[in-house]
Amino acid sequence: MSDIDFSFDPQWAQTLGMPFMHNAFLAGLCIAVAAGAMGYFTIARHSTFAAHALAHIGLPGATGAVLLGLPVSLGLGIFALAGALVIGALGKRASQREIATGTVLAFATGLGLFFARLSSSASQQMQSILFGSILTITDDQVIGFAIFDIVLVIALAVIYRPLLFSSLDEQVAQAKGVPIGLMNVLFMAIMAGVITIAVPAVGTLLIFALVVTPAATANIIAASPLKAMCTASVLCLVSIWGGLVLSAMFPAPPSFIIVTLSTLFWVIARAVSAVKTTNA
Repeated sequence: MSDIDFSFDPQWAQTLGMPFMHNAFLAGLCIAVAAGAMGYFTIARHSTFAAHALAHIGLPGATGAVLLGLPVSLGLGIFALAGALVIGALGKRASQREIATGTVLAFATGLGLFFARLSSSASQQMQSILFGSILTITDDQVIGFAIFDIVLVIALAVIYRPLLFSSLDEQVAQAKGVPIGLMNVLFMAIMAGVITIAVPAVGTLLIFALVVTPAATANIIAASPLKAMCTASVLCLVSIWGGLVLSAMFPAPPSFIIVTLSTLFWVIARAVSAVKTTNA
């Protein structure tokens, strides 16, 4: 018999008013802004595997940080950034990035498991790293997320045109003088930051639900890149906030509900698009 009870909680409104829920909602807003913007570029650059892999590449950094008594997010961010720079430098084209990503991912996964075996505390921390825990976000983390969003918006405003050009047509962009290699490195470095702030919400295993799935849905229903980014951010936010509300009403892991909502939006968008195509 299972001990899990998914019955309706009549005190759900009081739960939503608690401080840890406020932090979760604010963190969700920050994550949605970052994930929505970078999710579009991730799909346009055919780098979904790289985005997924960066979360796992950060795993040894997270477990290593536990061993050293350092913040998990610090170790995760350092390793994700290092992996991003290596992949960005070695993989100048999409096919090259796949090989570089797979190689770095394999090494990082093995290293993460090795670190986890060295300490019981690191091993216990593995579950929260893999599946996330948005309800444990602290005030300091929320501030860090907000600062990252500001830096992200400024960075994208500066490199938006060359990054978009190189994402949509790499060969033509290179012929026009766009520094493809630099764009690859900058994109991967920014993505490492997005992964670092998104992992606490859904973990390394479910990161697709925030970075890729809303962007994939937005690409179906939005006509322009900017509209797609805004739509992806809104869909990501609705998934996170909706997941938090439903997890308070029907006690369940928020990450599971967030992933379910995000995937449901994508399925609906695909179905509606297919019907319109058939009737056209």
